[in-house]
Amino acid sequence: MTTRASAAADRFTTERAAGRVNALRRASFAALVLLLIQYGLGMYTNIYVTVPSADKGGGIGKAISNGPAALSVHAVLAILLILSAVGLVVQAVLARYWTILVAAAIALITIIGAAFSGASFTNNGGQDSASMTMAVLAGVAMLCYGTVLYLLSSSRQP
Repeated sequence: MTTRASAAADRFTTERAAGRVNALRRASFAALVLLLIQYGLGMYTNIYVTVPSADKGGGIGKAISNGPAALSVHAVLAILLILSAVGLVVQAVLARYWTILVAAAIALITIIGAAFSGASFTNNGGQDSASMTMAVLAGVAMLCYGTVLYLLSSSRQP
């Protein structure tokens, strides 16, 4: 391989790695923003929305189709959060950034846990323990995404 070809390959590899870091940073920031919106909407739903008795025991589909608007939006955002969390895990695997993968996987697990707590909240008519569990798990996921952003900062490249 010539020196020129080697330099071009190195530049391509460096640009590709920088592109992956930027994609991971954008995905993490987007998930963090979605989580903050979800957190606020969850507080609003907990305080101001009464889960209709028709939604009790019906799962997420019934909450989306029959629930009050705030509950429906909250449930749809939960699905989007799970999808974005899966996407970030896949990006971390493809980029082979293992510390990022660990934080993203923990975030995914906590978001799924919060979704199950949300289903429990809807099924049982709004238990405070399910609401608290959702809030704590959302906080852990926010911490994970903040950690990803910190690890991907320009001074701390993985």
